[in-house]
Amino acid sequence: MKVNILLVDDQPKNLLALEAVLGDLGNLVRANSGQEALRHLLNQDFAVILMDVQMPGMDGFETATLIRSRSRSRHVPIIFLTAFSASDQLMFKGYALGAVDYLFKPIDSSILISKVTVFVDLFKKTEAVQRQAAQLVAMNGELRQSEERFRSLSACSPVGIFVVDSVGRCTYANPRFQAICGLTEAQSLAAGWFPSVCSEDQERAIAQWQTYVCEGSHYSEELRFDPSDDHAPRWMHVRSSPMLSAQGELLGYVGTMEDITERKQAEETRAEMLREQIARQEAEAASRMKDEFLAVLSHELRTPLNSMLGWARLLRSKKMDETSVARALATIERNAEAQSRLVEDILDVSKMIRGKLQLNYCAVNLVHVVEIAIDSVRPQADAKSIQLITSIAPSVSKVWGDPMRLQQVILNLLTNAIKFTPNEGTVEVKLEKQLNEEFLQLQVIDNGIGIDSDFLPRVFDRFRQADSSTTRSFGGLGLGLEIVRHLVELTQGTIRAESPGEGKGSTFTVVLPLWQGSDPLLNHLVSENLEGANVK
Repeated sequence: MKVNILLVDDQPKNLLALEAVLGDLGNLVRANSGQEALRHLLNQDFAVILMDVQMPGMDGFETATLIRSRSRSRHVPIIFLTAFSASDQLMFKGYALGAVDYLFKPIDSSILISKVTVFVDLFKKTEAVQRQAAQLVAMNGELRQSEERFRSLSACSPVGIFVVDSVGRCTYANPRFQAICGLTEAQSLAAGWFPSVCSEDQERAIAQWQTYVCEGSHYSEELRFDPSDDHAPRWMHVRSSPMLSAQGELLGYVGTMEDITERKQAEETRAEMLREQIARQEAEAASRMKDEFLAVLSHELRTPLNSMLGWARLLRSKKMDETSVARALATIERNAEAQSRLVEDILDVSKMIRGKLQLNYCAVNLVHVVEIAIDSVRPQADAKSIQLITSIAPSVSKVWGDPMRLQQVILNLLTNAIKFTPNEGTVEVKLEKQLNEEFLQLQVIDNGIGIDSDFLPRVFDRFRQADSSTTRSFGGLGLGLEIVRHLVELTQGTIRAESPGEGKGSTFTVVLPLWQGSDPLLNHLVSENLEGANVK
């Protein structure tokens, strides 16, 4: 920054000489008289004034007197220059008027430069100090305004605000924080917010805060607060973040508390309404399934009953030959067995619902059970020209279960596969060890109509059928697979259904634990089964 230096002399040659010496020190302003010098001082500030004493009209002393009379120029350093008189009296007069030096011409240029340089540097430093002082005043003003804004915002904030230092002491709590916690300002600073948390949530809140302090992450928890007054506990959302210095050092933690009680109540109301809606929908679905089941049940029971009644009436007429009589008796027997199976399924489901389904456990040769089941369904398969394929791995071990119930499982799966497989199709039964030879896997695979992907997750549900109308192509009550699933689970096994889609067949996979003799783990599982199934 270049500063102004005022040169006052009525002789142009003297001004030129001064400019030649001082040209590098600053912005040199020339004045040929005292009046001109005063005019410059009206609008400009100068680091130093070099002024000739002897000037026509207004001499240097008179000009200095007027300069000192103005507040703006009162403290500007003045160096008097003279070539005529070196009397002490004039020097004293110059110093009395506020001059900082009194030099005689001819002047040594190096001395003049050094003296002027001192005042130029002083002016620059003074200007810098003044700027810094102005900046400091502005910064202090902004700081006061910022503090006032913070104080106002904090006092009027609808959320609680708190500050905790690096060792965990609460150093600030706004009025809303105090109201939430039911504490005075002194109590808030002494106790913090943990004592105001409901006793049921305190341990969790403290543990989560300690984890937050250790990890330095963001803290965000919903907690119940129970202030010391008689008001009911309220839900608060507590958030906190670390406060770091410019160097990244931890200064403490700043946090907020927001009352979310109304939101929680609204969420609970919505959840209750949703639960009621779901319960209503489930009740309606159950009622609808019950009506559909009753319609199907009446249809399934009436169909064989009508057949039996018809053939019975024909037998009573005694107008049938032996062949027709044998056919009638076979038909009546077949339909009676069908009705008996329907009733047995209904009774099994009733026992399952009441937890009274009984199993008699023992070591079971599943190969033998599979062969009996295949022999039982072979007439049905032959009637539709369906090829039954068996694939049994060698050295298949025994499983632990009820042989009659396991036969029921396999029969149901085979009957289903044959029912939903078109004429001249195939049904395959595979039996092999799985999972480190601790389990036995049974698969019934068909190339029938398959299972729709939307219905597949509900294929084992009670009373569920892809087509539950009385005009559907396939009979049944929709209970078989539910019974199968329940029996498999009672045997500590699992069952799953898979199908690529409609018209692409389906696969039912049963996994059963192998019999381990005196294996304590299996004995434990069996004992649990016996208790759950009320085994005799």
